[in-house]
Amino acid sequence: MRMAVMGASGRMGQMLVRLIDESDQATLSGAVERAGHDWIGRDLGQAMGGAARGVVVTDDVAVALAASDVIIDFTSPAVTVALAQAAAAAGVAHVIGTTGFSDADLAEIAQAGQTGRIVRAGNMSLGVNLLVTLTQQVAAALGADYDIEIVEAHHRHKVDAPSGTALMLGEAAAAGRGVALSDVADRGRDGITGARVGGAIGFHAIRGGDFIGEHDVIFAGAGERITLRHVASDRALFARGALKAALWLEGQGPGEYSMLDVLGL
Repeated sequence: MRMAVMGASGRMGQMLVRLIDESDQATLSGAVERAGHDWIGRDLGQAMGGAARGVVVTDDVAVALAASDVIIDFTSPAVTVALAQAAAAAGVAHVIGTTGFSDADLAEIAQAGQTGRIVRAGNMSLGVNLLVTLTQQVAAALGADYDIEIVEAHHRHKVDAPSGTALMLGEAAAAGRGVALSDVADRGRDGITGARVGGAIGFHAIRGGDFIGEHDVIFAGAGERITLRHVASDRALFARGALKAALWLEGQGPGEYSMLDVLGL
C-alpha cells in the first residue's frame, strides 16, 4: 500500500516514515511539509540524517496524493480540513491523528467522509480505545449518582486542551449516560464556582515537562471512587496505530471511521 506522510519532519512524521519502512505491507510514496520549510526539495532520507532514498519532500499536496493510496496526517486543524477535501476528491484514503478541531472543522471532515475514506481518532492506541469502551460501559452501569472527572497530562508543547483523547473519553461517558457531551461538559473552574452541577463531566488539563500522555477517568460516588487509567510511555504506539488504520482502510467504502472500527470494538 502506497503511503504518504503529511508533516514528515515532525516527531510523529519521522516515526511514521520509519514504521512504513519496516512494514512489509506498505511503501513510502510521498513526504509533505508546509511551504517554506527547510526540507522542501531535499531527499527525505538525507533530511532525516541518513542515506538518500529517492523520496523528495514537497509542499505540493497534489503531487503526493497522485502517487499514494493513503495519506497519514498529524498536523493542525486548518491543514487537516483542507487535506480531507483534497484527499476525498483524489480518491486517496486519509488517516487523521490531528486534534483541536472546532465543530465547524468536524462538519467539514464529515462532509469529506461522504465520498472519501477517513479514519479520524483523537488517539490511535489500542489501550486508549479499550479505555473509551470501558468508560462508556462503566458510565452506563453507574448512572448519574457518580460524578465523572477526566484528568489528562501532556508535554509543555501541546497547543490544545482538553486533549483529543480526553474529549473521546468524555463523549464515551456521555454516551453511556444517554446525554450529549456539549450539554454536560464542565471545562473550566476558577473562583467561587458554587457546588458541582449534578451530571456534569469535568475536564482538567495538565501541561508540563515531557509527558507523552496520561488520562484518568474518575467516577466518584458516595464512599468510593473508581479510576480508569491509561499511561503512554512510548510515542511510537500512536504511529503504530495510525499505520494499522491506514492498512485497514484498503477496501473500505466511503465514510468517516474511528479506531473503534479499525479495532473491531
